[in-house]
Amino acid sequence: MRLIVCVDRDDDLGRKAGVAGPVVGRAAVLDAASRLGIADPEDTDTNAMFAAIHLLDEIREAGDEAEVVVLTGTPKVGLSSDRKVAQQFDAVLQARPATSAHLVSDGAEDEFLFPILASRVKIDGVHRVYVRQSPSIESAYYTITRALKDPKFRAKTVLPFALVLLVLGLAAAAGVVAWGVVALLVILGIYLIFWTFDIDEAIIDAFRSAGSDIRGGSVASWGFGLFALALVALGLLESYNSYLSHLSAEPIARALVFLQSGLIWWFLAGEVYESGRAIRRYLGTGRIGTSYPIATVSIVGLAFLSYGIVTLFQYLENLPPAPTLTYIVGTFVLGLALVVTAAVLSQYYKTAVGSPPDGETGSLPA
Repeated sequence: MRLIVCVDRDDDLGRKAGVAGPVVGRAAVLDAASRLGIADPEDTDTNAMFAAIHLLDEIREAGDEAEVVVLTGTPKVGLSSDRKVAQQFDAVLQARPATSAHLVSDGAEDEFLFPILASRVKIDGVHRVYVRQSPSIESAYYTITRALKDPKFRAKTVLPFALVLLVLGLAAAAGVVAWGVVALLVILGIYLIFWTFDIDEAIIDAFRSAGSDIRGGSVASWGFGLFALALVALGLLESYNSYLSHLSAEPIARALVFLQSGLIWWFLAGEVYESGRAIRRYLGTGRIGTSYPIATVSIVGLAFLSYGIVTLFQYLENLPPAPTLTYIVGTFVLGLALVVTAAVLSQYYKTAVGSPPDGETGSLPA
């Protein structure tokens, strides 16, 4: 049997139409597509589902056995959504064993899941759905206007321009345009870092988890998070004081002293934060996640490596306090050994224990 697979990676079907995946069968998919089309007539996933039904009918008319299925992810596209799609596909294959599948996609984003599907069953092909539109609708004004109504697109594109206008406007009003340009470069640099590593999503998720903890009466992890932030601030203060006490030294010496004074506090903050997560998981499930030992070993290893890098620069620049080369090599070897140990632990939990190293499903005895 062949499966006609349509993927809704960001779960528009669940968010807009209230239909949970996986959706299996022609009648169920037709009903889901109709609901989504009524909820949002401009959503391209509707066309993809109708195209999947059309392909199903063609295959059945040719005399082949086939079934159509819609897999859904999560609004936060990424690891969690892809994992959910994979779990749904495994459940469908268990209920309806198939020899091959055909992917119906409404864009390149859904096709990122091609390797996940292909690792489970042979993929005969990919059918991308294009919506034909009139030339007036395809005008640049309409395209930009419709794109700006997408919250994800707006957050990634409009915000930088808003920051430019806001910072330059305030700087011009205060008569410090040069400082405004400097502040703008710093803000845009921080924004790009947040965008690249999805730090903004992590912060939002952290606040949501904190709200759930407080409403549920479990404030332990929230307290550990505040303590971790306090340690970060303490590290910055300690580094700043060390920097001021070495103003007569060379610039590179002041920078190394700044880093060396704060490293221990910053890595300690990371360990406190991971401990809070482990305690939160223990209070909720009675078990400690497998991510905790991996994170702990990784943090300690990275701390030794970072300290070794700082002392290596001190040695190369002959800056006081002058560490010995043996001390530096020992620090690097210990740090690398701990990082490798963390990688081995991660591989062990994925293979021997059969649980991912993120701590969501795997656990250690309490």
